[in-house]
Amino acid sequence: MKIFDTHTHLNDEAFAGKAKEYISRAAELDVDEMTIIGSNEEFNIEAIRLAQNYKQLYAVIGWHPEFADKYNEDQLINQIKLPEVVGIGEIGLDYHWPENPNHEIQKEVFIKQLSVARQYDMTVSIHCRDAFDDMYEILSNENISGMDIILHSFNGDVDWLNKFLDLGLWISYSGVSTFKNTKEVHESVKNTPLGRMLVETDAPYLSPEPYRGRQNEPAYTRYVVEAIAGYKDIGPTEVAQATYNNAHKVYKIR
Repeated sequence: MKIFDTHTHLNDEAFAGKAKEYISRAAELDVDEMTIIGSNEEFNIEAIRLAQNYKQLYAVIGWHPEFADKYNEDQLINQIKLPEVVGIGEIGLDYHWPENPNHEIQKEVFIKQLSVARQYDMTVSIHCRDAFDDMYEILSNENISGMDIILHSFNGDVDWLNKFLDLGLWISYSGVSTFKNTKEVHESVKNTPLGRMLVETDAPYLSPEPYRGRQNEPAYTRYVVEAIAGYKDIGPTEVAQATYNNAHKVYKIR
């Protein structure tokens, strides 16, 4: 079994100086490859550095909505030309925290990064928290036809799932899908075609059962795979293989 963690933060301070250890721990649970997700200048640089040093890692860089007011488009364009960079992210909207930049700035910067992704044929990883309505409106109005766009750590119900699937998005599930009280997400998992599904950890955040409440790590993608297999009443190997293949397809990795 081979598992691909499509959204993890080995560039986070929680893993500083320990990347090799966590990569080895992941391999022990069949998590063989992962995309390291950026969010600002510092984390983008570290994602690239890690991808340059470990062949099983790939960098995805961009300005998270939390840092929308620090967006540097020239830097983004220069960095996405590096061979280790396979996508732009995580970008999007986050209305959960009042201290984040105002919604208009977030939307403006999100649309700018979408435009760069379209211009340079880059895959996009979207962060969307408490903002489904505006996210759907933007994606419906932007020219995203033919783009590969991932809605990371999807936590919506089946109605939202179908709306985003109709727009052509890929749906990625994190440890949230393993929580006992996220029944709507369980139903969304059941209704997501394997051909449009990805798995992730979002480590060091969102640890899956049975490690909920502890620091997450890429190895725990295994438990997301197993939970999804249970909801869909299929084998974990089938989920792992499908999502592994999907990850290579969406990020154009050979």
